[in-house]
Amino acid sequence: MSYRVLIIGGTGEVGSAVIRALLADSACGGIVMVNRREIALADARVRQVVLDTSAPVLPDEVAAVARDMLARGDVVCGASCVGVGSGSMKWTEEQLKALEVGVVGGFARGCHAGGITHFALLSAVGSDSRSRFRYVRVMGLKEAAVEAVGFERLAIFRPGIIAGNAHTPGYVAWLGRLIPGRFGVIAQDDIGRAFEAELRVAATSKGNTYLENGEMRRLSRQLVRDAR
Repeated sequence: MSYRVLIIGGTGEVGSAVIRALLADSACGGIVMVNRREIALADARVRQVVLDTSAPVLPDEVAAVARDMLARGDVVCGASCVGVGSGSMKWTEEQLKALEVGVVGGFARGCHAGGITHFALLSAVGSDSRSRFRYVRVMGLKEAAVEAVGFERLAIFRPGIIAGNAHTPGYVAWLGRLIPGRFGVIAQDDIGRAFEAELRVAATSKGNTYLENGEMRRLSRQLVRDAR
């Protein structure tokens, strides 16, 4: 089944990995990136829409893009790979909320209003809106905001330490390999392929699902095996 993806955060580290994985999938008929500024595009299947992501009209503008994509046929999925990365330590909690909850929530509402019923969200391991740790707390608030939108299918990705990410120091990624389970290391390309695996079958799935390191690696490896 052919599908297309409307994505925000596609210029970031994880977002770029997701787009690479999608472009490797012949079933992906196209990608529309919502960007704050214009970037150079290297593939004909990718186009961009430049929007002021901090504007109150963001949901309305995203909804219009979503309706245009759906009018062309095929399944259309929404995806958010927004993340501050190492810069989060320099941001206030209100600044983090403005991006992670405000912008991502507005994008998700716009997707839903435009007719998109399937959505994939990048979050973080341990996300909890009641946590005493700021970043984890904001990730929990982001998840809650997107869950409240009411998508038929919502996949929330909760990676641990991301290896291969410019925001993850090499020594942190190395030490993370000593940590087992969901708080340990996952390769950035595994996250990208896990997004691809989810989005290509999203139309046949319902409900909310939460993917941590082990499940993301399983999906990634399954894709690699299927491609051989």
